Amino acid sequence: MHDSSRERQIALARDALLSGPGGAAALPALCWGERSWIARSWQRCLALGHEPERAVAFEPVERPARSRLAQEHAGLLAAARPQLQQVGAAVAPLGYFALLTNAHGVVIEVAGRVDHADRHALALARVGVDLSERQVGTTAIGAALSEQAPVWLHRGEHFFRSNSVYSCAGAPIFAPHGDCIGMLDLTGVLVAERPELRHLAAQAARRISDRLVLATGHALQLRLAWAPGWEAADRTEPHGLVCLDADGQVTGSNEAARQMLPALRQAGARSLHASELFALPWTSLFDLDARREPTLVPLWSGLRVQLSAQRAGASRTPARGGALPTLRALEDELIHQAVREARGNVQEAARALGLSRATLYRRLALGRSGGGTKQRKLGG
Repeated sequence: MHDSSRERQIALARDALLSGPGGAAALPALCWGERSWIARSWQRCLALGHEPERAVAFEPVERPARSRLAQEHAGLLAAARPQLQQVGAAVAPLGYFALLTNAHGVVIEVAGRVDHADRHALALARVGVDLSERQVGTTAIGAALSEQAPVWLHRGEHFFRSNSVYSCAGAPIFAPHGDCIGMLDLTGVLVAERPELRHLAAQAARRISDRLVLATGHALQLRLAWAPGWEAADRTEPHGLVCLDADGQVTGSNEAARQMLPALRQAGARSLHASELFALPWTSLFDLDARREPTLVPLWSGLRVQLSAQRAGASRTPARGGALPTLRALEDELIHQAVREARGNVQEAARALGLSRATLYRRLALGRSGGGTKQRKLGG
């Protein structure tokens, strides 16, 4: 649909919903369908007392607050920075940049090309600025966090009229046990509509979530897909990922796995054992590492999944009792994972993580001296 036609449709929807208490009844006739989340967001904004014509204030952020955010979200930042930089570079030619927020909609990282001469871009592209629905109304950030799903938002679909210069896509990021811990946003100012960025944001967010799962102390990673033909059928479909420790306890899983195996979602942060997921001796899962091809494995429901297994090259045993890994432990593991992926090249690993080489050397030295991480042989 041409931009001008889309904007007319958006204007009609705004008039219908914001004209009065009975306006919302007109929305179904506007064929919003799967985009009805926009109406829900507008209604929440009205309930908060927001007025569409009011100017939005993007509050200044003090340096101590920015430093505190970096410390509080070190694990998420370490997992997200490589992917954030990659997607920021990909959307730069379109006039978009990338933001990473915490679960409250506060920006904790910015990536890509930001036009520093554009006050609208600078209002958003700052660590520490609050872009939650409560603060700035309907945005991809607030909507993705509220809906727990990827969204696309264009111009006048923002609640506040002063925000209608923005177009944005957003997708939630999930922690290894299923709680939403942040989101990834792609935003442009006075740019052409690019709804395909919703898919790009969702894919990047999934990869960040997977990195968080792989950063848990695990001995075996399992990748799952429905049988048959999972490799050939649809390579765009996200695979399920489940990590186990040496005793068969689940250390983490991604959203696709939680949809495939409801017990993971029901368990939440509760310790769950592989024997509760798969209808076979759990120790045999470790034997699948030697097989080149995915193997059909039965579930307790009677269904079967195709499963491939890979032992961790350098795993850590989690705390007894199935305790969740700390953010520092996740960050340490991600740092060592980046070094392994760079084949021991510390400078390359630092660049991927968005850290200085001196900072990375200091973190590695802390790990070797007993700062929460066992000494590793880095190679190279």
